[in-house]
Amino acid sequence: MSRLSRFILKLFGWKPVYRMPANIGNCILLVAPHTSFWDFPIGRLSAYAYKLKVNFLIKKEYFHFPIRHFLMWIGGIPVDREHGSNVARHVVDVFKNSANLCLVITPEGTRKYTEHWKKGYYFIATAAQIPIVLCYVDYKEKVCCVSDVVIYPGGNYEKDFETIKQFYKGRVAKFPEDFNLS
Repeated sequence: MSRLSRFILKLFGWKPVYRMPANIGNCILLVAPHTSFWDFPIGRLSAYAYKLKVNFLIKKEYFHFPIRHFLMWIGGIPVDREHGSNVARHVVDVFKNSANLCLVITPEGTRKYTEHWKKGYYFIATAAQIPIVLCYVDYKEKVCCVSDVVIYPGGNYEKDFETIKQFYKGRVAKFPEDFNLS
């Protein structure tokens, strides 16, 4: 799957970049900008290219026959989004019962323009005592990157978010008008 993924990415001019430090264990892979459906297949192929096992949250409504098993195979974790705070608690519990879970979260929470990023990723990382690895999909450079920039949340969201914001400054989304760093 690794070679096939690299071939497909190369065919479309994309380059996967993997710099995550070794032995990171459980972590959140924070991916931005997220303005297009295409971010998912590009990111998924990039993870396969580096044999990085990743998981992602998806509405439980999608977990029905016949795609349920496919979603689980590619790393989907069903969540009930109607109970927002329970989702965060559920994810913390999942982390506490896992050894090497890399959970992809897009902080914008939607592909459309949003005034503010969701903070759930930060609260999950803090409660589960796990690092946040910064990742991006840049359409100008055609790079999908799992970086070596790791944030260990200290409980001061504003301070940590400044570091996060500086990292994503200059990254080019598929639809730049829908990307906001707030």
